[in-house]
Amino acid sequence: MWGAPAEPADSYYEVRPECTDVPKTRFKIKPGKTLSARKWQAAFTPEGQLDIGKTLSRIHRGGIHPSIRGEVWEFLLGCYEPKSTFDEREEIRQRRRLQYSAWKEECHQIFPVVGSGKFITAPVVTEDGQPIQDPLVLQETNSGISASSSKMVKELLSHGPLDKKVIQWMLTLHQIGLDVIRTDRTLVFYEKQENLSKLWDILAVYAWVDRDVGYCQGMSDLCSPMIILLENEADAFWCFERLMRRLRGNFRCTESSVGVEAQLSNLASITQVIDPKLHQHLETLGGGDYLFAFRMLMVLFRREFSFCDSLYLWEMMWALEYDPHLFYLYEEAESAASTKSEGSKAKAKSIRQCGKYERENMKNGAKTAEAPLPISVFLVASVLKDKSSKLLQEARGLDDVVKILNDMTGNLDAKKACIGAMKLHKKYLKKAKQT
Repeated sequence: MWGAPAEPADSYYEVRPECTDVPKTRFKIKPGKTLSARKWQAAFTPEGQLDIGKTLSRIHRGGIHPSIRGEVWEFLLGCYEPKSTFDEREEIRQRRRLQYSAWKEECHQIFPVVGSGKFITAPVVTEDGQPIQDPLVLQETNSGISASSSKMVKELLSHGPLDKKVIQWMLTLHQIGLDVIRTDRTLVFYEKQENLSKLWDILAVYAWVDRDVGYCQGMSDLCSPMIILLENEADAFWCFERLMRRLRGNFRCTESSVGVEAQLSNLASITQVIDPKLHQHLETLGGGDYLFAFRMLMVLFRREFSFCDSLYLWEMMWALEYDPHLFYLYEEAESAASTKSEGSKAKAKSIRQCGKYERENMKNGAKTAEAPLPISVFLVASVLKDKSSKLLQEARGLDDVVKILNDMTGNLDAKKACIGAMKLHKKYLKKAKQT
C-alpha cells in the first residue's frame, strides 16, 4: 500500500473529450497520505463518533479520496457534529430531507417548473409581476411541461397581484438557468438534463429560502460540486446551504456596495503590511480597491484551478479553518434546551479538534475580538506575494495585473497555496501585534 504509486483523480470527474483547453489537474490520490475510505471508516467509534482531529491531519497531508469526498465535506462544512452518533445523524438527515422537500413543494406550487426536471433561461414575469408573452419563454418552459409559463403566472395572478417577494424570486429564475448552462460545462456529468435541472432546483429553492441574499452570479459555481459529490438532492442542498453560511456576506448587496468589498479591503490591509511596495504599486495603477481579486474570493478559486484541484483546495481550506462548534453555530436555537446544549458543548472544545488555522486564531485571541478573517483572503494575498516581482516589473496598468493573474490558471499548487497562506497569516498576526 505505502509503496503504491499515486493515482490520478481526473477519472472521477470525467471531462468531455472535445474540451481540450481545461487546466491540468495536479491532485493525485497518494496511498498513505490521502484520506482513504478505509481510514475514514476507521476514524469512527462503533456508535459513530468521529475522531475529527485525526481526520483533519490526514486531509492536511493529502486531501480526500473522491469516493468519500461528499460525506467528509458534510462534517467539514458543519452539517454534522463529530461527536454525534450514526443514529443521531440519520435523524438529522431525515428531518432536513423533509424540510427541503417542503420548501421545494412550496416553490413548485408557485412556479411548477421547479421539480419538473426542466428549467428556464428566459424571464417569465415583468418587474411589476405581469406574465411575459415572449414566444421564446413559452418554447423554453413548455417543453415537457403541461402548462406554459404564461398560464402558470396568469393562474397565480387570478388570486390577486403577486407578492413582492414572489416577483423578486421569479425574476431570478431565468438568471439561475443562464448560469446553470454555463457552469462546469466541460464535465460529462452536465451532459445530462437531469443534473442541470437538479442544480437549477437547488439554487431556485435556496433563493426562495434566503430572501435576504436570494441568488447571485457565482453561486452556481459553489453549488455544482455538491450535486456531483452527493447523490441525494436534499443532502447536496444542505451542504451548499452550510457553505453559504460562510460566504453569504460576500453576496449581500446594497445600493452602494457588494459584500465582498469588506474582504477586498482586508486583502488590501494585509498586502500593505506584508508587501508594502506591491500595495503602493497597485494603488499607483488605480487598483487599490483590489477589485481584480473579486472573482477569486467570490467563487473560491474555481476559475484558477481545474475542477478536481479546486475541490482539493476547498477541503484543505476547510480542514485548516475547522471549528468543532460549526454545527452549533449554524443550527438555529429553536428552544432553551438547544441553547443549553450549545453551551455545554462549548466547554468541550479542544484545540486538537480544530484546524491549524483556527488554532492560530485561538492562540491570538482572535475569537474574542472581531470574527477572524477567512483563510481565502490570505490565499489571495499569498498568490499576490508570489507574483510580486512580476507585478512590480511588468504591470503598467490594471489590464496587465489581470493578465498576470489570469496566466496562473492551472499553474497553481493547492497545497503550496495553503502553506503560503498559513505562513502569511502568522507573519501578519505578528506584524499586526507590533503596530
